Amino acid sequence: MMKITELREMSDEQLQLTLKETAEKLFHLKFQAQTERLDAPSEIRKSRRLIARIKTIQTQRAPEAVAEGEAAAT
Repeated sequence: MMKITELREMSDEQLQLTLKETAEKLFHLKFQAQTERLDAPSEIRKSRRLIARIKTIQTQRAPEAVAEGEAAAT
């Protein structure tokens, strides 16, 4: 499980890649939970929380990027 400080240190591209990988992992975990016995049901919760953390960081960074773009334009 990644800590929030580790996520904040990542670049936007790394965050996007981690988000994609985690979303795929969550899909497979949900699929496995429906079709067969899941070894660690807590992994679904961990994946969902990691996705939420990543999206929160991306949302927080969006206004910063807009402000930097406006400052560079003037």
